Amino acid sequence: MSDIILIIEDDPSIAQLLTYNFQKEQFDVKHTVSGEDGLSLLTQKIPSLIILDLMLPGICGLDACRIIKSEPKTKNIPIIMLTAKSEEMDKIIGLETGADDYVTKPFSVRELILRVKAILKRSTKSTPQKAVLVFKDLTLDSNEYRVTLGKQKIDLTLTEFKLLLFLLSNPNKIFSRDRLLNRVWGYQSDVFSRTVDTHITRLRSKLGSHGQYLVSVRSVGYRWEGAT
Repeated sequence: MSDIILIIEDDPSIAQLLTYNFQKEQFDVKHTVSGEDGLSLLTQKIPSLIILDLMLPGICGLDACRIIKSEPKTKNIPIIMLTAKSEEMDKIIGLETGADDYVTKPFSVRELILRVKAILKRSTKSTPQKAVLVFKDLTLDSNEYRVTLGKQKIDLTLTEFKLLLFLLSNPNKIFSRDRLLNRVWGYQSDVFSRTVDTHITRLRSKLGSHGQYLVSVRSVGYRWEGAT
């Protein structure tokens, strides 16, 4: 069965270009022109990945992303934000809403396809041998995609989960931002290193007091401090 790509884009020329090229790659493509229509479609069918334009009529891309990431049935769907805005702050805000990547127009369709394939590959990667990781009262279950702190469940996006899984699986090892982009995001991204920084900040916040174990190593990268 082909992976379903939902394209939420109001520019007909871009939507047609993306639909044609993704169908050539054997993807099942669905297209809507507004955030409202995209959210409505999600109640009928769950796609493998969403390409979401930022500037949409009605519900904008950022608000649509927030809604998608707040719903249990859709929060783990990878999202690539597609927009004409190139300012760093716009990218940071997009990533902070839960988007997995951010592509600025004009863009290379081939590169976008490669990014989509990389994200889908890491999203469906087989479960690691050690399915349950425990650190103090923090438990990560990679079979259930569940993280708990004591008895409380912590809601993470798929990217946040993958990032925590990788760091917990490699305690006390320092990883550069480029290495994390490669291992967690699945490719060398040109978005910029703030992609990693933003997700680390969000992850620390969600982990509460355990966020202190996600340590910044100045001018190098990050590590998880303490063995599981």
